Amino acid sequence: MNAPELQQTLKDLPAGPGVYRFLGPDGEVLYVGKARSLRKRVASYFRAAGQGLSPKVQAMVARTERLEVTVTHTETEALLLENNLIKSLKPRYNVVLRDDKSYPYIFVSEAQEWPRLAFHRGAKREKGRYFGPYPSAAAVRESLNLLQKVFPVRQCEDSFFRNRSRPCLQYQIKRCSAPCVGLVEREHYLQDVRHAILFLEGKSRQVVEEMMKRMENAARREDYETAALYRDRIAALKRVQERQYITGRGGEADVLAVAMAGDAACIQVSFVRGGMNLGSKSFFPKPGQAGEAAEVLAAFLPQYYLNAGGAVGKPIPERIYLSHAISDEALLEEAFSQAAGRAIAIHAGTALRGAPRRWAKMAELNAAEELRRAANSRMHMEARFEALKDALDLEEIPGRVECFDISHTMGEAAVASCVVFDRNGPVKSDYRRFNIRDIEPGDDYGAIAQALERRYRKVKEGEGEPEISRRTPGQGGPGPAPENPSMSRQGRQVAKLPDMILIDGGKGQVSAAHAVLDELQIDDLALVGVAKGRERKPGLEQLFLWGRDGPTILPADSPALHLIQQIRDEAHRFAITGHRQRRARARTTSPLESIPGIGDKRRQALLRNLGGMREVARAGVEDLARVPGISPELARRIYDAFHEQEHQ
Repeated sequence: MNAPELQQTLKDLPAGPGVYRFLGPDGEVLYVGKARSLRKRVASYFRAAGQGLSPKVQAMVARTERLEVTVTHTETEALLLENNLIKSLKPRYNVVLRDDKSYPYIFVSEAQEWPRLAFHRGAKREKGRYFGPYPSAAAVRESLNLLQKVFPVRQCEDSFFRNRSRPCLQYQIKRCSAPCVGLVEREHYLQDVRHAILFLEGKSRQVVEEMMKRMENAARREDYETAALYRDRIAALKRVQERQYITGRGGEADVLAVAMAGDAACIQVSFVRGGMNLGSKSFFPKPGQAGEAAEVLAAFLPQYYLNAGGAVGKPIPERIYLSHAISDEALLEEAFSQAAGRAIAIHAGTALRGAPRRWAKMAELNAAEELRRAANSRMHMEARFEALKDALDLEEIPGRVECFDISHTMGEAAVASCVVFDRNGPVKSDYRRFNIRDIEPGDDYGAIAQALERRYRKVKEGEGEPEISRRTPGQGGPGPAPENPSMSRQGRQVAKLPDMILIDGGKGQVSAAHAVLDELQIDDLALVGVAKGRERKPGLEQLFLWGRDGPTILPADSPALHLIQQIRDEAHRFAITGHRQRRARARTTSPLESIPGIGDKRRQALLRNLGGMREVARAGVEDLARVPGISPELARRIYDAFHEQEHQ
């Protein structure tokens, strides 16, 4: 941006709150920021000779060709709009959080006659109580296992529960009271459910007191068996408490701490629910132009807790404790309170006292340790990529490797997987699965060819180029396509060409893959088949490089081989998961679903009136037509669908 144009732009900026965007030469959004006063904030970037600005900010300003601003009514609106734009545009110089996964919960189905404890992730549609969030599925499973030792409440699926005629193994090992076959009175069962809920609410002391009273009453009645049962439960509950750090104060809180080393940052979030520490989760946001720990933490918070439009993203607890004081504390409190519909308090830095201060210090130490481990892991991964170049005599170190694998059962429900690794490790957002169709069952060559053709055809069709958004960068709402494509925001890369393709297979699979790449005119990349060898043992893999004679066998301790094994095993895992899901869907799909005119209501009416799928298949046209909602014509179609083979 030339000086006269810049000066005029700065003069024309409004003095009120809003969001500003720095755009590069090709229209790429370099940075998105918010301001209480747009005029003052933007002008601070253009001080004489970059006075007081970090080298990163100076580099960003030097690349800036144009400025765009959006005026808002309040600073809170500016914060929400900034958050939405950062998540959608992912500007190079902003702190960007990469976390798209929902958190798991423990679910208690209170509305059922015999409630159950269960793992839950996703939308909260079912009636009941949800406790969490927990930092990981492993944390939920561990908590459920501990709860089961103290409170013998069922954790089985409803379909399993309804079809029991005798107690299952959980009853035999004293992890369930077998309500499925009536071995426990409902009143006693509901008491165990209530105690489990009290424990999850952090009221374990109340649970212990109630159990002690019941133990004493049973002893007075000389019911020593019941007294011993409560004694064992109290002991188990106290052991569970020892495994959790119990706070002196109930309620909900998140503890966030940040650690930085050079251009890398790690933020650790610890979850305190019902007075118990449920564990922690580490994040590694891209620091962007933020140079201080407090700046990274302040940029992380709205992206973590808020979704598009300012709605709640992750559950916002009533208290948030931060390791570093931030400048936008009051603004974030207001935004979070609006999103949550209740008061949210943020306490940070030197203002922390007592237990919260200890939590923040511990979280900060753990964040620093996670950052150190991540740095070592990245260095280890880069060393493996360098070893791969040397071991296979490649011209350069691969920057991106994609691996394909096929999974099926005797040719049924074949699924191809494509996993992606770069020098930082797996790039899970680029993973893809392909349901293989229209080939002979068990034709692995045809499956590989189809997967590669579908994967890389998109690149040749131009889908690897940046997408032009159909929305203007205003309030995030719909708008007409911009007249000048360079003025639109940058889209994400849909597909990229790798530097190396790994195929789980030998010469035949490599030849099939090369034929596809040759047809698509994709060359100048390494194509390698990974065969397990005659004994099919790890460490004896044979590598078939296209264009070379004979297999390459690397030493069992080769870092390059370890990298190939890691990528191959990940592709295998991803393919098997997809195959099992596809096979399960195929086997649980009702034949009625493929008949035109049969929806959920008519399908349920058929099953209910005729007594199940077997009876529907046996029924005649007249019997089918007697079902409410089934016309004679539709009855004939149903009959023909089940007896098609007999007519052939």
